[in-house]
Amino acid sequence: MFVREIRDPVAKLTGVGSVTETALARIGITTIGSLLCRYPRKWEDRTRLVPLKEFHKGPVCTIVRILAHHWFYAGKVRTLKVFIEDATARAALVCYNRPFMEKQLTIKKEYFIYGDFVFKYGEIQSNAFNYEPVTGDKTVAYIGPGRIFPIYPLTKDLRMTSVRSLVKQALGAYLPVIEDEIPKTIRERYHLLTKARALHAIHFPESMKELEKAKKSLMYEELFYLEVIIGKRAQAKRSVMRQTPAVDADMLFETETGYASALAGRKHAPGLQNMLLDRLPFSLTEGQESVIAEINADMDGPYPMARLLQGDVGSGKTLVAFLAVLKAVEKGGQSAILAPTELLARQHAENAAKLLEPLGVSVAFLTGTIPSKERNHLLRNLAAGDIDVVIGTHALFSQDVRYRELRLVVIDEQQRFGVVQRQAILAKGSASESKMPPDLLMMSATPIPRTLSITVFGDLDVSVIKGLPPGRKPITTHLARESNEDKVYEFVRARIKEGAQAYFVYPLIEEGELDLKDAVSMKERLATKVFPEYTIALTHSRLDEEQKRRTMEAFRRGDIHILVATSIVEVGVDVPNATCMIIEHAERFGLSALHQLRGRVGRGTAQSYCFLVYSDSCTEDAKTRLMVMLEHSDGFIIAEEDLKLRGPGRIDGVEQSGYIKLGLADPVEHVTILEKAREDAFAMLEADPQLMMSDHRCVAESLSRAPPFTDIVV
Repeated sequence: MFVREIRDPVAKLTGVGSVTETALARIGITTIGSLLCRYPRKWEDRTRLVPLKEFHKGPVCTIVRILAHHWFYAGKVRTLKVFIEDATARAALVCYNRPFMEKQLTIKKEYFIYGDFVFKYGEIQSNAFNYEPVTGDKTVAYIGPGRIFPIYPLTKDLRMTSVRSLVKQALGAYLPVIEDEIPKTIRERYHLLTKARALHAIHFPESMKELEKAKKSLMYEELFYLEVIIGKRAQAKRSVMRQTPAVDADMLFETETGYASALAGRKHAPGLQNMLLDRLPFSLTEGQESVIAEINADMDGPYPMARLLQGDVGSGKTLVAFLAVLKAVEKGGQSAILAPTELLARQHAENAAKLLEPLGVSVAFLTGTIPSKERNHLLRNLAAGDIDVVIGTHALFSQDVRYRELRLVVIDEQQRFGVVQRQAILAKGSASESKMPPDLLMMSATPIPRTLSITVFGDLDVSVIKGLPPGRKPITTHLARESNEDKVYEFVRARIKEGAQAYFVYPLIEEGELDLKDAVSMKERLATKVFPEYTIALTHSRLDEEQKRRTMEAFRRGDIHILVATSIVEVGVDVPNATCMIIEHAERFGLSALHQLRGRVGRGTAQSYCFLVYSDSCTEDAKTRLMVMLEHSDGFIIAEEDLKLRGPGRIDGVEQSGYIKLGLADPVEHVTILEKAREDAFAMLEADPQLMMSDHRCVAESLSRAPPFTDIVV
């Protein structure tokens, strides 16, 4: 029996009445299996005595005698203080809100004491401690020295001693029937404990060494199954073959260092791609060429492409997407480019019209704001196959949108879409004439850390565009206190006099309960008091799309000197003449958002600047976080730091923040174990896709009988 299969109710255990049962349910424990899988949050090492005089070395663990009781007032509350001593020193136990301890800590009697002590008010004292009376042989069931004690998360009406007692009962009754879930060969390779022994050791370890072995064993198991599920998901994507696979071996050349560009010299490039490259006034970067070669090979391969394209802000991902669109057009298919905002979708559509329409490619723009008459005409042409590429927002997967032959889906800023939305637009391809899933290219300008790329996106092929287009200069970043912002204003004024433009970004649209500057009121202040000589405009998410479009178009033309905005400009705004980005209350933004906002400048050849203005009351932790932006321009480094702060998100992509819910393992902290687990899981699936080998049957049965991570979309 697998531990997750133990569905007997906790009420079956001795000592679980209705109150305790309700309290356990409050923290998600309803069955004995869920009780055993609720691991301690920490462990108290009482294997050695620590006397009172050595309180500074860590938690005290000693036998004390009660000397006296003393009552004092903490505010209006009468509070008990208990004076104690051991063989080395005297101390005090401060019993806030625990007057009942007067009867439980009896004068002249001995007790085991465990807790953190500090020197305060001229004495050694503690207000967070555990205690147990010393019996004749000086041993007790739960607190005496010589043991390591589990500390569990509690809730109202739940005591630590009760939880420990229940876990002991459950282990005694069910441990003999618990099966292993890791193949024996893997367990022996890494010297992992059996599942039964690991469970016992994680709750009641005999030594700290055994505890570490139990942690390693259970962490590996969690991460192994995480990667098995990701591997199975990748298998499912590879289960559908194209009707007429045709691999062009000339399109990709694998070398020891990666992929050689199939577009070098462009003699192997498809016709439409070649035509576009000839029209460009610049050459592709080495990173772009390599990525295009990988995409071309995917699109010529036997299975639908499932690729994640990463590239830092300004690395040229959109051009790569357009080249992929041309590949799809040459194969007789249509393409859909999905963007999270109408502003970004419109910008893509305008660029596509300039680059693709001269090649004979028909481009359409579709959002929810298109008038019904124009929309109906567009939808008819799309269903008839007269439109080669449609670019838009969520409207692309509306129920009435039909494609004749959707062969490529490009999702820009993929982190802004959930799994359900991605599946909805992919289903449009499966519903077209060939009934085949389309190629999928997901793009992200927010670099995805290695840890996240092998979990959340572990079933995708990953491409990275390294480097920026020629002529781009690194953005100079400064930190500035709010009280010094006049100097920032003067710097911006000097740049505008030279012909540049600037963004001012604020965390709020309008004044709220928080004491923060907002875009609406600051637009007025900047226009009337700070920069009255310049044209200033405002944009934010509450304005209608047409007003936002007119404002951005005027800013691009240079008719507006300063654009005041919220984080709406984080994505897709491309104005080469804008060289100054001022982010007020920068401590209120995440690192990834700051990096994206900074990337809105530096789009041309002129030197650009980013000022992170922080509140004078900003905490030291927030300043330390902002220093990451000051010290690093590499988005992948920034993303790693951001991941440590925000967590990697749920594995299914529906939620984009908060930690993956594992029992012990943390994919960020335990990345070394994660990489081993991934290697083992994928090797197992490659050698035995159906998990039929005897050593792999435990995995197959675990997935079928008691699947872990039920919130993962496979």
